[in-house]
Amino acid sequence: MPTTTRNRTAAQAEEIREHVLDTADRLYYSRGIHAVGMDALRDEAGVSLKRLYQLFPSKDALVEAVLQRRRHIWNARVDDAVTAGGPTPRGQLLAIYDMLARWSNDDGFRGCIFVNTFSELGATTPHIATLIRDQKTEFQNRLASIVATTGAPAALAHQLAVLAEGAQTTAAITGTTDPIHHAHTAATTLIDTALNQSH
Repeated sequence: MPTTTRNRTAAQAEEIREHVLDTADRLYYSRGIHAVGMDALRDEAGVSLKRLYQLFPSKDALVEAVLQRRRHIWNARVDDAVTAGGPTPRGQLLAIYDMLARWSNDDGFRGCIFVNTFSELGATTPHIATLIRDQKTEFQNRLASIVATTGAPAALAHQLAVLAEGAQTTAAITGTTDPIHHAHTAATTLIDTALNQSH
C-alpha cells in the first residue's frame, strides 16, 4: 500500500476513533456508564459494532480511553487557570475555583466524570479505580506544587483539593454554581490564613 494511502487510512481511523470517544464521553457523562451499552453507542455514533470492537476490544477499554482523554482535558483546564491567575500563588490557586465556576455553568454539567465513574465502577473494576485515584492524586500534587512556593503548610493543598472536589459534586446535585462560589470564599480564607501564619 502506498505511503499516501496508508496515511489517509490511518487518519480516517483516528477520526473515527475520536468520533467514538466524543460520543461515548457525551453519553457516559449524561446518562451514566451502566446505562449505555455498546449497542446504544453503536447507534448514536453510527459505527458498526464490529468497528467499535476493532477500535476498543472491550467496554472497559473504551471507558479507560474516555477517562484518559478527560484527564488531559482537566489538566489543560487547570494549567490555563493557573496561567490566568497571574504571578502570585494565591491568584493561581483561586483561579482554579474561578475555572470550576465557569465549567459548572456549562449545559449538561453533571460534576466530575471521575467521581461519577468511581461510584459506578470503582468497586468492581480495579484498574479503572486506580486510574481515577491517580487523576485525583495528580490534581492534589498540582495544588501542592503551588502551595510549596508560598511556604504555607503542605496540608493546605489537601484542604483545597477536598474543597474543589466537594464543590463540583454539590454543584452537580444542586444544579447551581453556589457551592463553587462558597468554596472560593472558603479557599480564600484558608489561603490567607495559611499565608499569614507562614510569614
